[in-house]
Amino acid sequence: MFGGVLSVPVNNPHLRKSASRHIVNLGDNDLKNASLFLSTFAKLRTPVFLQSLKVALYIGGLYVCGKIGWESVMKMGIESRELFFYETFLYYNPLLLITLMVWLWGVNLWVFSRSGVDYAAIFFLGPDHLSHREIWKCARWMTIAILTSMTAYLYLYSHGDVKLAASQPVVLYFSAVIILIIPFDIFYMSSRYYLLWTFWRILFPVQAVTFSDFFLADILTSLSKVLSDLERSVCRMVHRQVATIAWFEADSVCGSHSTAIPLVLVLPYLFRLFQCIRQYRDSKDIANIYNAGKYLTAVPVIFLSALKYFIDQDTWTYSIQPAWILSGLANTFFSFFWDILRDWDLSVFTRIFKFSRPNLFSHLLYGRRWVYIWVIGSNLVLRWTWTYKLSAHLRNNYITVFIITALEIYRRFQWAFFRIENVWYKIKNPKHTSHQSNPLSLQNDINNEHEKLLAHSHSPGV
Repeated sequence: MFGGVLSVPVNNPHLRKSASRHIVNLGDNDLKNASLFLSTFAKLRTPVFLQSLKVALYIGGLYVCGKIGWESVMKMGIESRELFFYETFLYYNPLLLITLMVWLWGVNLWVFSRSGVDYAAIFFLGPDHLSHREIWKCARWMTIAILTSMTAYLYLYSHGDVKLAASQPVVLYFSAVIILIIPFDIFYMSSRYYLLWTFWRILFPVQAVTFSDFFLADILTSLSKVLSDLERSVCRMVHRQVATIAWFEADSVCGSHSTAIPLVLVLPYLFRLFQCIRQYRDSKDIANIYNAGKYLTAVPVIFLSALKYFIDQDTWTYSIQPAWILSGLANTFFSFFWDILRDWDLSVFTRIFKFSRPNLFSHLLYGRRWVYIWVIGSNLVLRWTWTYKLSAHLRNNYITVFIITALEIYRRFQWAFFRIENVWYKIKNPKHTSHQSNPLSLQNDINNEHEKLLAHSHSPGV
């Protein structure tokens, strides 16, 4: 039985030639099952499915954070709930607003990429600069980290673990600083260092000012309240006042009457003022002096408002408040007309972005008169509300302040579209612009020191 010769047909499908692959004979049912399995597996690996799964998980995570946070807040007593709301808001409001700005900047870059605006050339970015997808990825992780930390803070505080709750915002802020400055080639190191280098140039505007310098400085003026809240948050962390009501004592070192508040509020405007002076020195263009005056008008708005806490009510009402209103109106209209006439330049304000692949949405926007009416009208209204927000009596009205600051971020997002398109138009049409308003002409005339700085800024940026 075991010693005989095995006789197998030559055309047996289970045979294989030497050095060939195994051939497996499957029946019709097996083929159908295998085909169904492979097609199902292929669908699970498709980008559309994976993207949908990520979106579902992201939305699910937001829902869980919202549910836990709401239940934690409802667990507190009515008396302490309002105080705790403000305490929580102080630490997480500035980070959430910065994240909103990052999300909207991603939208800006997406529109630029679809409409042929070479923003990388305008900002002197390297070939591997961050795209809108990578900006959105950063914003997504920022949102997850902030909401997770805030949920943990609410949950731990409401369940009596105050010490561990107080560590949540501290860990979040510390982690953000470490990620920003870590000297390893991770987390988009070249872009992080480009951002830090630009911040450094804003803080010390003694060198020739590039477009990225004053563009980011303009954005910081829209985030002045955010910077003020960051200062107070860090102040309370340093003085171990987190998860306490020490902030309620207005005269405390980190209270609402602190002199550091108006100082931080005014810093972005002073940085932009010094940049304008430096630009005038380099270009001798008198328009830079007028622009400096625009930022100078913001200074009395902030400091006159701060006087409300240091003088009696009658003096404020009859002496200081009228001056504050006049300075606010001056700053609002000066800034508004500068946006329209200089930053956007009505001479080229005849279109909005035309996508390379137009769709219904872009068709509704491109070249439509209502777009310009909306942009100009909303810019005027939001300019005034932003000035009004600097009023001292709104400091503790955190919901109103949050809404107005979010609207100002939206205004800046809207402003960026036309500001960058205006520059791109002048780059492509140098004959239609003056020597001083053409970025490339200015670039050819700057000194050797500026050339060296631009060589550094050729590294990939945000």
